[in-house]
Amino acid sequence: MRRFLLLYATQQGQAKAIAEEICEKADAHGFSADLHCISESDKYDLRTEAAPLVVVVSTTGNGDPPDTARKFVKAIQDKTLPGDLLAHLRLELVVEPWINGLWAALEKHFASRRGNEMNGAVAMASNPSLSSEPVTPEVSHIDSQVGLLRLDDSGRRDSEVSEQNVVNRGPSSVWIADFESSLTQSAPPLSQASLNIPASPPEYLQVDLQEALGQEESHAPVTSVDPVFHVPVSKAVQLTTNDAVKTTLLIELDISKTDFSYQPGDAFSVICPNSDSEVERLLQRLQLADRREHRVFLKIKADTKKKGAALPQHVPEGRSLQFLFTWCLEIRAVPKKAFLRALAEHSSDGAERRRLQELCSRQGTADYNRLVRDARACLLDLLLAFPSCQPPLSLLLEHLPKLQPRPYSCASSSLSHPGKLHFIFNIVEFSSHTTAEVRRGVCTGWLATLVEPILQPNARADGEKAPAPKIYIAPRTANSFHLPGEPSAPVIMVGPGTGIAPFIGFLQHREKLQEHHPAGHFGATWLFFGCRHKDRDYLFRDELRHFLKCGILTHLKVSCSREAPAGEEEEAPAKYVQDSIQRHGQQVARALLQERGYVYVCGDAKNMAKDVNDTLVDIISKEVGGGKLEAMKMLATLKEEKRYLQDIW
Repeated sequence: MRRFLLLYATQQGQAKAIAEEICEKADAHGFSADLHCISESDKYDLRTEAAPLVVVVSTTGNGDPPDTARKFVKAIQDKTLPGDLLAHLRLELVVEPWINGLWAALEKHFASRRGNEMNGAVAMASNPSLSSEPVTPEVSHIDSQVGLLRLDDSGRRDSEVSEQNVVNRGPSSVWIADFESSLTQSAPPLSQASLNIPASPPEYLQVDLQEALGQEESHAPVTSVDPVFHVPVSKAVQLTTNDAVKTTLLIELDISKTDFSYQPGDAFSVICPNSDSEVERLLQRLQLADRREHRVFLKIKADTKKKGAALPQHVPEGRSLQFLFTWCLEIRAVPKKAFLRALAEHSSDGAERRRLQELCSRQGTADYNRLVRDARACLLDLLLAFPSCQPPLSLLLEHLPKLQPRPYSCASSSLSHPGKLHFIFNIVEFSSHTTAEVRRGVCTGWLATLVEPILQPNARADGEKAPAPKIYIAPRTANSFHLPGEPSAPVIMVGPGTGIAPFIGFLQHREKLQEHHPAGHFGATWLFFGCRHKDRDYLFRDELRHFLKCGILTHLKVSCSREAPAGEEEEAPAKYVQDSIQRHGQQVARALLQERGYVYVCGDAKNMAKDVNDTLVDIISKEVGGGKLEAMKMLATLKEEKRYLQDIW
């Protein structure tokens, strides 16, 4: 077998799942994959590695490497290392949406090696041809726009998007229009097609359920993050009116009895459980409700065919089924195709088995994208839709990923609120795929229910104070989304909706700094805020007006997407934040280019952040009198200098 080294770095498990998929398929192509997490530096040595190297890595936060890759990235960024340290490796950092291209690339490498015994390493390339010249390696942050394998929170890949586009351009689009498929039923031509389905993933876990025998179980969550703080909620306020499109809450945490510290722009994690009602329904559907208190013990099957099989680290030994489904497993995760393929094997009804096979097949990619991925279908949805499917518990523990802590931006300054930490969020609501119910987000729904007894202005009317609920939080790795070190630099903040959170902290912090240093020179501050209706979801209206009146905020530009309100601005208000930026483009461009200002963008990555970026390119292009390419290079320079910072999701 021709060996290659396969490394992965992951934040939420997507890159790991893809690396494992590559590892599983390697045998069929005549290769042996040596699979490791990139953090396991004791198990590989790139200095002496002679085999090809394949790296699958995702990004997190502001285009940062995942936590498991931070040590590796720091090590190879050491400027004291010789420039040719890894020159024996060939790295080709090109996007490859299809794993199939990897095998052709490896075939070509080994064919070349047989001829001249050259060493090399390949990444997944859309053009599998390999350069014969070794390339000096470089650290490259592959962000969500360009990547080895492009990932998002649902595990979506470019490969699936590409195939969906092909399907929709073909004759099948006519069939879909005439005969709409559903989660449980397909339409021609898919229903009549021969399917290319992936091999069923090998099962590798053996589960032993043991009675609790009266043992007390701790309800504290088991998490890999450290440190974790258990803090009370000291206040909860609804920031929007009841008729707003989205409900936004502010929560204040009392951190005075902890050593938790933060600065404006930081984020932290909330460790949340799954919905009690969904856990109950899942246990009932799996016919495990009567064993909810049984303790779970795992071991690797002796006869498994899975290479490198390991016990899932997010499943602690000896905890109850109820605990695992509540605190450890992401039961809302969108099932990957490999999971659907495994579920098909445990469906006794032929039609249901066929439909699950369709959804995980290459031909069924469009249906998978629309009915599973985009619809945010989860395991419970599938089990309700396919009643003959009876998967064993071991299969669920193999495929359900870790329940991830949810990140939130700090929306306060410790100078203004000592011993307190504020954060805000919209209560996420969406329709269930298989039932008529409206579901809430895992964390936002839990938080909303938790703080309901103390929520202002709807707190208890009987005068009695409800007990303060407590939540678990953890600090997140330090980032660069902070106020400039030089206070005289202009600050431009773009944050529609809840994207305003870090900027409230910025302004509170700046106010205290100016109070302490009245003779100091502070640069201009711009805030481009956006809402739907000024009288319904204009967040922090009074506080922003205070900052404006006191001169802490130099320019406040508010856009309203669903009305034409009158207000602080003399000119007619813009619809979106990017329209406001365009309107004041000359001033913004000069603040950035001539006064060495900083621009911060917080909020929606899919639309807003892209539109704001395009607007910045446009206004810089006009200011310097050059083309868009030159403006894009200037923005790239701002990013490198940490003067164009994004906190987007």
